[in-house]
Amino acid sequence: MRTISHFVNGQALEGSSIEKGGRFGDVFNPNTGEIQARVALATDAELDAAVRAAAAAQIGWAATNPQRRARVMFEFKRLIERDMNVLAEILSSEHGKVIADSKGDIQRGLEVIEFACGIPHILKGEYTEGAGPGIDVYSMRQPLGVCAGITPFNFPAMIPMWMFGISIAVGNTFILKPSEKDPTVPVKLAELMMEAGAPAGVLNVVHGDKTAVDAILTHPLIRAVSFVGSSDIAHYVYQTGTAHGKRVQAMGGAKNHGIVLPDADLDQVVKDLSGAAFGSAGERCMALPVVVPVGKKTGDELRERMVAEIETLQVGVSTDLAAHYGPVVSAAHRAKVADYIQIGVDEGAELVVDGRDFSLQGFEKGFFIGPSLFDGVKKGMRTYQEEIFGPVLQIVRAETFEEALALPSEHQYGNGVAIFTRNGRAAREFASRVNVGMVGINVPIPVPVAYHTFGGWKRSAFGDTNQHGVEGVKFYTKVKTITARWPEGDHEGDAFVIPTMK
Repeated sequence: MRTISHFVNGQALEGSSIEKGGRFGDVFNPNTGEIQARVALATDAELDAAVRAAAAAQIGWAATNPQRRARVMFEFKRLIERDMNVLAEILSSEHGKVIADSKGDIQRGLEVIEFACGIPHILKGEYTEGAGPGIDVYSMRQPLGVCAGITPFNFPAMIPMWMFGISIAVGNTFILKPSEKDPTVPVKLAELMMEAGAPAGVLNVVHGDKTAVDAILTHPLIRAVSFVGSSDIAHYVYQTGTAHGKRVQAMGGAKNHGIVLPDADLDQVVKDLSGAAFGSAGERCMALPVVVPVGKKTGDELRERMVAEIETLQVGVSTDLAAHYGPVVSAAHRAKVADYIQIGVDEGAELVVDGRDFSLQGFEKGFFIGPSLFDGVKKGMRTYQEEIFGPVLQIVRAETFEEALALPSEHQYGNGVAIFTRNGRAAREFASRVNVGMVGINVPIPVPVAYHTFGGWKRSAFGDTNQHGVEGVKFYTKVKTITARWPEGDHEGDAFVIPTMK
């Protein structure tokens, strides 16, 4: 049985053996349902060892000039591109997403690394000459120290790179606690960061469960924590981390809506909905699981076309190049999605397409579930209010633009939303008024490019600073402002006057 170890101070750190009381988690192959490895789950002592290694490395790394840190990022990018195929295969074997989707996972993370390659320019401060008589004022951005990231199973490459890429580039060192469901790729990323020239201790990977999370949130040497996961846990992370004096950005769940106006290009809408709702088996916080057609005619036609489109979808193993999506990550998650489908039926929604009985020949023990489609979903239903996180699309009908606008605006989540229309005025009004953090106009999954910033509103995000882009640089740095004067001659009494008031 392969054991996945922690990666601390530039080398593998073996967890305590079971015989010595160590704890391990099972890592499955979702395609077959079989256990393929075990992953060490950290103790408080192991987490502390990683933090202290990071703290020791941070002093020298922060003193390294920004251009040299950027060169490490450039080399890290090259190494990821070199190993893209291998990393994608490993990712798919532990997560279940198809190879093309895994490459997209890696590539979207790499785009943040590309942004971090420009860190010398981004870190420049401000300068004012002559703010007062003989007085200059300038500012500088400095790293925080040791930072940490707690990342989910659904993007084991992209989200870690979103976090540690910027954090390391600005001069921090980093503790990554990835999901224990698919932990191998994060370790590979840390190994490649060392190969790229980062000193030992700059990037550390510690596996674990709630024990490791709590150790991160309470450790006195960790200055900032970034988290992506469910909203309840995001709220807990935010409350606990800030109570211990840390900066925290905690991204939570989502229930993204797609508003379809009567003038929309339904051919394009159906293709976009299919990919956004069912791609990666719906295991995306930016998936589009709710479609809101405006008007009965639009709703009826959309439903008919979606049923036909679903019949063309192919569910297969991760390595099947013809498959649109693969299995979900675990048997427990498959059962959770199936339970939500039954709840929807019990609530009175119409189950138009039922994917629960799907089975893939030769892979009957895999964690597969077919695409499902609901119609007649109402906003008071539990399945509408909560995040299903599976290949389930819900149709919630609206009669007017205002009714459609209100649905995502009033929902407890506010991560992303999309509107499909040919009407520029309607799109502009929608984008301005909707109470959601990220908006797509004829774009079903509106994840911003890396040099902009990612973040939702309401229960989709806790904290004041978004991920990556300039907001990410602000999160991982602190501003120091200097007021300087070089006096000449006798200035007796000046110490009692605020210099800039003269």
